[in-house]
Amino acid sequence: MRRTLLRGGAGAAAAALLLAAAPVASADPAGGIGDPYFPDYGNAGYDVGHYDLRLDYAPDTDRLKGTATLVATATEDLDSFTLDFLLDVDSVRVNGRKADFSAAGEHKVEVVPRTPVAEGDRLTAVVKYSDVPSSVKWGDGSVTGWNRTPDGAIALGEPEVAWWWFPSNDHPLDKATFDVRVAVPEGYRAISNGVLTGERTVGGKTAYTWRQDRPAATYLATLAVGEYEAHEGETDSGLPVYDAYAESLGSLAGPAKASIERGPEILEFQEESFGPYPYNALGGVVAGPDADLGFALETQTRPVYSHAFFRRGSNTYVVAHELAHQWWGDHVSVEGWDDIWLNEGFASYAEWMWSEHEGEGTAQELAEYTYHSYPAGDPFWDVAPGDPGAENVFHSAVYDRGALAVHALRTEIGDDAFGELLRSWQEKNAHGNGTVEEFIEMSEQVSGKDLGGLYDTWLYSEGRPPAPPGAEGSAATLKAAPEEPDSWEAIERNRELLHRH
Repeated sequence: MRRTLLRGGAGAAAAALLLAAAPVASADPAGGIGDPYFPDYGNAGYDVGHYDLRLDYAPDTDRLKGTATLVATATEDLDSFTLDFLLDVDSVRVNGRKADFSAAGEHKVEVVPRTPVAEGDRLTAVVKYSDVPSSVKWGDGSVTGWNRTPDGAIALGEPEVAWWWFPSNDHPLDKATFDVRVAVPEGYRAISNGVLTGERTVGGKTAYTWRQDRPAATYLATLAVGEYEAHEGETDSGLPVYDAYAESLGSLAGPAKASIERGPEILEFQEESFGPYPYNALGGVVAGPDADLGFALETQTRPVYSHAFFRRGSNTYVVAHELAHQWWGDHVSVEGWDDIWLNEGFASYAEWMWSEHEGEGTAQELAEYTYHSYPAGDPFWDVAPGDPGAENVFHSAVYDRGALAVHALRTEIGDDAFGELLRSWQEKNAHGNGTVEEFIEMSEQVSGKDLGGLYDTWLYSEGRPPAPPGAEGSAATLKAAPEEPDSWEAIERNRELLHRH
């Protein structure tokens, strides 16, 4: 990362005098919010309630100028705090006064307010910045959350992406609402999350204003700028729908539209299992081949899809996967990245549920076929979805074996208890976070069963279990490979792409 120099030596000296008189806590520049897999992600000491992002973007140069206002509350006494951010910062104000700042760690900016902030007090930070996000890499130099395209860019990634376009407390434990205003040259579109509340063209620029009025994790915020064809409408319940398709999709535009625009139908089906849809808008963005984007992501209210999902025709299964994430991962987010099964296991199983609904293969048939697709001894079975490790957060086992674990649970406790469990989990943890351990506890309470053995087998043990979940028959029957369900090819193709975050 390019390191930002500390600005304002006099201010730093004044802050030092204040600290001597009333010592309070300082942020650990290398520390984070406490994630077990990514210990330096996020920041302690404050909780953000709202982000207001006012951006100006030039697609031809990839220059992004921004003013980010973070409305937060100090959760401890602070003489400094850190933000997750990689771009060059021009200035920072805290509670209206200029603050000193400098680069800290590999992806953080340390801020020293003129006056320490007491626990429970407001902490409003205004950060002004300007940079070329595509020129900023991280890690080994290849990691980026800013996906450049010939006509603009898409901010998209997991578990980190905000670093390339707005300063934040970048961890799912700190969710917030968003207002995003983006000015781009006339003829371009700027797409983000939530409801489009304004579109105004003045002096050759168009400003788009988006509002996300329910809390979102920072990695679920997105920005797509480019030449897009937009479709606006609403669901039967009056939910506004905004779908956008890259003009470079060419012959893939047809299958992409045939998939994305079944979103309201898929959503209604999923509400029957998961409960009421928790957000104020619905939609999707499909990137073109020139975006070089090889995955999809459940960006809140408006998932983003690679063109690659539609190369062989329409694909409603990836839509079912990303819309299921609006409950599993977005509405109820992981408490730590070790809880990733709660996101990917259930979103993958949602594809099986949609297959069953469409008559293209039951969940049981897909469970058996998935099980037999990975022979005993395959390294696939060495990854435990309940705690896969940081290096395997998006391993195929988290998706496929994760879905097998969900099916094992469903067949063990029955459809009635299974449905009650899914809806109760969403109600209890609405717009919050949850852990695998808490889900296990709730599943045992709802079902009245001891499920320790089931979870140990499917979530935590290495090696292939002796039989597929829910399968019945003789030992010979259980060993025989079943027929391929009609939905398998599309679902398997999704899996190859989805775990490329």
